[in-house]
Amino acid sequence: MTGNNSNVKNKIDKIETTDDCLSSRAGLVLVTRYIKSTRICHILSNLFSFIKKSSKGTGLHSLFHQLICFFFDGSNFHLTHFDDLARDGGYAASIETSGKHMASSHTVKRFFQAISNVRVWLFRKVLQQLFIWRLRIEQPELIKLGIDTMVMDNDDALKREGVDPTYKKVKGFQPLQMYWGRFIIDTIFRNGKAHSNHGNHVSRMIKGIVQLIRKHYSKDVPIVFMADTGFYDNELFKLCDRLQTGFVFGGKMYDEIKDIVKDKPYYEFSEYKKNGKTWLFCEFEDKRKSWDTAWRTIYTKPIADDEGQILLEFARPETIIYTNIGMDNSITRAILEVKRTEEKTINPQAIITLYHQRGRDELVNRGLKDFGVEQLPFKRFAANAAFYYMLVISFFLFESFKYDINSETIPVEWYATTFRRRCLDVAGKIVRTGRQLIMKIARPVFELLQFDLLWEKSVCPKPLI
Repeated sequence: MTGNNSNVKNKIDKIETTDDCLSSRAGLVLVTRYIKSTRICHILSNLFSFIKKSSKGTGLHSLFHQLICFFFDGSNFHLTHFDDLARDGGYAASIETSGKHMASSHTVKRFFQAISNVRVWLFRKVLQQLFIWRLRIEQPELIKLGIDTMVMDNDDALKREGVDPTYKKVKGFQPLQMYWGRFIIDTIFRNGKAHSNHGNHVSRMIKGIVQLIRKHYSKDVPIVFMADTGFYDNELFKLCDRLQTGFVFGGKMYDEIKDIVKDKPYYEFSEYKKNGKTWLFCEFEDKRKSWDTAWRTIYTKPIADDEGQILLEFARPETIIYTNIGMDNSITRAILEVKRTEEKTINPQAIITLYHQRGRDELVNRGLKDFGVEQLPFKRFAANAAFYYMLVISFFLFESFKYDINSETIPVEWYATTFRRRCLDVAGKIVRTGRQLIMKIARPVFELLQFDLLWEKSVCPKPLI
């Protein structure tokens, strides 16, 4: 055997340093181009102008830009990572920021700690403005909004203000969130013990978002709210009906409900099949003793799984759905007018489908956690709330970026981990020539991602302002 290392071709014999400007996150240049074209940093810096009391140091516009890029990057969520980034000329060049304007960890900490419990609500205005921006781009004829909470596990963190036991048996925070498709359009950051329908948070959120849509998008577009049993409350039902919006909420299986279903003749039950699964259902009107209104009620029970196998009795969870869609009211008429169909839009199968679509909200929660981090860095509640809101705003922009790029190389379905691995983790070399700053990327990667097309599409089609 004559094997010898000296016979191996392309063997590296030595390593040296280089003064070339190199970046391992060259894909961030697309994100930077998109963020700047949306003008989101102008909105944020104007709203939080009270924080910056001196012209020295990093400007607010640049700070917000760096924070959004920090969340997009996602390689390290410790705030001390900003010190490492400030020393990385390649990273600074990728986000089009000069080295002297790169924020330190102390700058970022001072920013979040300067936001009080009163001012932190300004972030919600930004989220709502982003929502209206997307509505005007998408132009939906029917707006379906989900409501749910998301547990942020801070169980093993040091003592934090607002970290309390949650229903998932971990200590953490439990923000209330409203969803439109893949977007979180409004949220209230809350402590861990705040249950789904805590206080008047849900009613305030519903009223606020309806007023926002009616004022800035459309006065008559049908709006439907969807939520699970945690939001089972007749006052919320009446609020939605009073606002001339629809609701599809989960109910509780009281003994009286079970008796009503049990006494129904077999011919009043029907089967509903979707994606291979089969449900048994019936509908009636229900009015609890303390209620002054009877609502349309649909009872469902799965009888076969997605493989067509019959489920045993103990594996058939019963569900009650309450709705005002299909009753004699303005929201029913509005939906029928938009959809231009009769029975298909408001029949029990359509309501069951709407209720099952709540499962997408859990996917949005999973996407947010994959994009960001659950454990928040500060001890004060307001500072953690500000960090959370910046995370949600960045996540909104992440989803918008994928929609607006509209490319086969960056599918909308990608989670952040895949997006970072396939698109951001790209090596690039920044060179200055002919009074131009040019980023060079290896040809195979350039062609695989169709980087020239991504560069053209990374300009937002319609800025916020």
